[in-house]
Amino acid sequence: MGVATHLGIKLSEYDSRIRTFIPHYEEMLDVAAAAVPSGARTIVDLGIGTGALSARCVQTARGARVVSVGGTPEILTMAGRRLGTRATFVTGSFLRAPLPACDAVVASFALHHVRTRPAKAALFRRIRRALRPRGLFISVDSCPGAEPSVWRAQLGEWQAHLRKAYSAPEAAAIFKSWSHEDVYVPLDAELALMRSAGFRTELLWRRGAFSVTRAAR
Repeated sequence: MGVATHLGIKLSEYDSRIRTFIPHYEEMLDVAAAAVPSGARTIVDLGIGTGALSARCVQTARGARVVSVGGTPEILTMAGRRLGTRATFVTGSFLRAPLPACDAVVASFALHHVRTRPAKAALFRRIRRALRPRGLFISVDSCPGAEPSVWRAQLGEWQAHLRKAYSAPEAAAIFKSWSHEDVYVPLDAELALMRSAGFRTELLWRRGAFSVTRAAR
């Protein structure tokens, strides 16, 4: 399923509508891009979408090229328009496609599509193997609290953000449609999976159910 179908929107609407779905979207991408090493030569973007994060990353690492791994041809065409010759694209799933040697791996709202924790742990090990010495893995995603009461409060905050652009029934329907594909791993468990893959982890940013994490090789 393509990202637009998953979100229930037209692909041409993605860049404008994503901010109505995700609070603090711009701030999170800015934090993630600022964490990319300025001397990075190769940045791998998992599930690049329309290239919003990668476009910021190459402003931090001005000599870097982006390798996009994962995504449908339609959305990769949009990313290509944004990044031009700075990027090359690999279609298919980043869970199976080879990851090239790189200085940084980034992902924004892509890893919650990994269905199981063992599959995510295996992906983290592959990412670490692809990173050069002192390489970094930076992820932007929804990683809620482990306690049910905390997650309920965070979910309420997220729904309140949705209701700025959608009616309450529409907001509820959006969450229901996402539940068929999205798996939100609590932050503590997500960091533990990274550490089990051999990473040193750091939380760069956190608000409600959303976080920016950095994992060092």
